[in-house]
Amino acid sequence: MSAEIARRLERIGQEERTRVRTPRMRAVLALGPVTALAGVAWAVAQPWRLTLLHPYGQGFWWLLAEPPLYVVGVGLAFWRLVARELVEDMAKAKR
Repeated sequence: MSAEIARRLERIGQEERTRVRTPRMRAVLALGPVTALAGVAWAVAQPWRLTLLHPYGQGFWWLLAEPPLYVVGVGLAFWRLVARELVEDMAKAKR
């Protein structure tokens, strides 16, 4: 491999590693974790909403249908499935 090709490859690698994220991209990436954190805070602030802590006489679906758990799940799903792809699209549109 010639030195010129190696330098080009090194430069391409550095460009990929030094991606600049705009404040808008960071805000989109932060929406999911902030939402999940809000769900955890809600569960801590109102523990009586979590029937998992006192499951006597409750069915499986009643135990699963916990609003704070939904908020945490939606936040994580948004971050994992939507936000990353959206930020990649925003970076491509920026170029």
